[in-house]
Amino acid sequence: MEKLGLLLSDTARVWRTKLDRRLRPLGLSQGKWTTLVHLARGADKLTQKEVAARIGIEEPTLAGILDRLQQDGWVKRKSASHDRRCKTVHLQRRTAAVLDRIFETAQVLRHELLADIPQRDLETCARVLTRIRERAEEVSAGASNAVVNDVRQRRSKASEPAS
Repeated sequence: MEKLGLLLSDTARVWRTKLDRRLRPLGLSQGKWTTLVHLARGADKLTQKEVAARIGIEEPTLAGILDRLQQDGWVKRKSASHDRRCKTVHLQRRTAAVLDRIFETAQVLRHELLADIPQRDLETCARVLTRIRERAEEVSAGASNAVVNDVRQRRSKASEPAS
């Protein structure tokens, strides 16, 4: 299953791109709608650093997205109560309507893409993907290096001529 990682990545990219095309008429780039979705799930408790980590982008990249979202009136940044050096990001009231459209559009797309896949298969897929994600989140740098070395050893043994 060496191509599983690539398959996961490609599937996520194609799905996200398809959703992005449907959300463009709302004036939202992928960076903007992805940020709004993560903020909605964070319930106004997320710092900029946490939002960047959840999205998987660098903080300076997020800062630019947040600047544009703030200029458009979708979000507001405030100093965090626990650390004035940190900024928390808060959704503005007007964002509720656009989030409803984002989630509705995403739900329609999800139903289209998964329509003919049996529920049992989807549940199995979700369990497997959850396990993979959990393991990936657990793996420390040292454990990751050990896995890489193990894979390399198996490959080199497999390529050795039989005696």
